[in-house]
Amino acid sequence: MDPLEALTAQIQGLSSSSGDIARLHTILKQADDSLRAESTRLSPLLTLLDPAIHSLGFLYVLDAFTSGQTSKQDAETVVQLITRFINACVAEQIRLAPEKFTLVCKRLRELVMLLETPIRGVAPLFTAVRKLQFSTEHLTPLHSEFLLLCLLAKCYKTGLSLLEDDVFEIEQRRDLFLYCYYGGMICIGQKRFRKALDLLHNVVTAPMSSMNAIAVEAYKKYILVSLIHHGQWQLSTTLPKYASSVAQRNLKNLCQPYIELANGYGTAKIAELEAYVKTNMEKFENDNNLGLVKQVVSSLYKRNIQRLTQTYLTLSLQDIANSVQLNSSKEAEMHVLQMIQDGEIYATINQRDGMVRFLEDSEQYKTCEMIEHIDSSIQRIMALSRKLTTMDEQISCDQLYLSKVGRERQRYDFDDFDVPTKFNI
Repeated sequence: MDPLEALTAQIQGLSSSSGDIARLHTILKQADDSLRAESTRLSPLLTLLDPAIHSLGFLYVLDAFTSGQTSKQDAETVVQLITRFINACVAEQIRLAPEKFTLVCKRLRELVMLLETPIRGVAPLFTAVRKLQFSTEHLTPLHSEFLLLCLLAKCYKTGLSLLEDDVFEIEQRRDLFLYCYYGGMICIGQKRFRKALDLLHNVVTAPMSSMNAIAVEAYKKYILVSLIHHGQWQLSTTLPKYASSVAQRNLKNLCQPYIELANGYGTAKIAELEAYVKTNMEKFENDNNLGLVKQVVSSLYKRNIQRLTQTYLTLSLQDIANSVQLNSSKEAEMHVLQMIQDGEIYATINQRDGMVRFLEDSEQYKTCEMIEHIDSSIQRIMALSRKLTTMDEQISCDQLYLSKVGRERQRYDFDDFDVPTKFNI
């Protein structure tokens, strides 16, 4: 019997019970190299296997079948094949070979990009993430692949659905960097600047032994989003103490134009800021950050208007235009109306005389919606506290941790700290 036919028969016969599947897994690992060597002959095998029943075997054959170069002409067929497999496969089986499942899903991402239809990979990869996860707290290598396709397809809301999960379990550091970086970009696309700052902050302050390009690009965007959302750069003086020494030493030097932009923003002088942007436009454009930089410039007009609310109770639209260097009172009116709509200021405009009256925040924090919001925030914090307590208990009982702590303690002697006994006072 042909070896491929024999393997197909074994896959079909050993895919029912957990014991059979474990035995099949051993056989498939031994046959992996021969499958790759016969990759051009594997297409008929896939028609004989049911991805919903023979998920593990189908995965090994599909991985070998797609391991070579796929032309644009054949990409359509392969995309349909991988999509069908992802939708039908059994999670318990594919989790036995997570690396292979990840490779197949990455090839799907590559092929839909080759076909210039990234949106076709969004739904299958979301399904793949959920099937590969043991829980929603688990960060898989497919998270970043999914978020990248959401970015390319501009499916920001779909990407946000995954970013709502709290992540505590990470396999590879690079997965965290890409997940937070792409997630930050999706949040920027949805104007969710606070969430974007949290994700980008995670990239900048994550442990790293050497400088990487993801952290540098995240730092640039962190500076710009901080200016847009807070009106200042929060890390203008120093990075947090828990950031790696590599980041402390290198990030600022690698992002100098953005730091200078932030310093210029701090002066609140629109003309100077616009001149600086014009001078460095090519640099910002090459970094694909020109759109964000323009939002920074636009936000300075808003910050200057907000400063006026701290000084004046009423002001004419023309006076606002003159104070913040807008071209006309009409422009000032549009800015004020947009800021009122976004909840950035509280004011009314008298259309007859063009006067703006600035008001106090009308929120009394006693509506049902606000109470529900506060309650959900408290519940989330309590859940996070319980999770941290559990993790602390697990680490405290970990033998590797205890042995390391024990070795560290042996370096010291109690007499080393008994300072008063060392001196006659």
